[in-house]
Amino acid sequence: MNKINGYTEEEATGLIEYIYSGKNAGKTLSYLFETYGKEHSRAKGSVRNYYYAFLKKQEDSRVKRILEGKNLAAGEIKPFTEEETDEMLKKILAERKKGYSVRRAIINVCGGDERLMLRMQNKYRNLLKKQPERVEKAARDAGIPEEKSFLQRKLEREIDALYSRLAIDLRRENERLKAELEKLRNEKGE
Repeated sequence: MNKINGYTEEEATGLIEYIYSGKNAGKTLSYLFETYGKEHSRAKGSVRNYYYAFLKKQEDSRVKRILEGKNLAAGEIKPFTEEETDEMLKKILAERKKGYSVRRAIINVCGGDERLMLRMQNKYRNLLKKQPERVEKAARDAGIPEEKSFLQRKLEREIDALYSRLAIDLRRENERLKAELEKLRNEKGE
């Protein structure tokens, strides 16, 4: 089987035809990735990643042949500059300071621009993962109390659950020992 980035040529052709037809019918790429994924038991993100990787392989003659006449292209990725990143963090954190969730803060900052919302959401998530100290510093500068990480919250929940289980076990053991002591006292008193 001759594969292109993990899909057979037949699968790749099917995906490209599906995207091409859907775009001509006015469907969004997001919708097409999701519906194709459901129909073919693949995750939406996996379909999206494959599609963009496929478009980048223009030097492959099979890819050229499959794309011929389709006029499908990936937009150029426009990375955030350092200044834009700092400004984005300030704006998001200003909204967070008002009590909004990260998602709502990004929506507020972007004013309904869905493409910008997606870019900011991805950039913010990437910063949290790869540069948490930068986000923490920006949050401190904005006067936002330090948030616990997902792993910290999970660990605290697990510790609380462990204490609860231990407390129940200790209460039962305490009750058993009290009953045993009462039994021994009653026997001695006879």
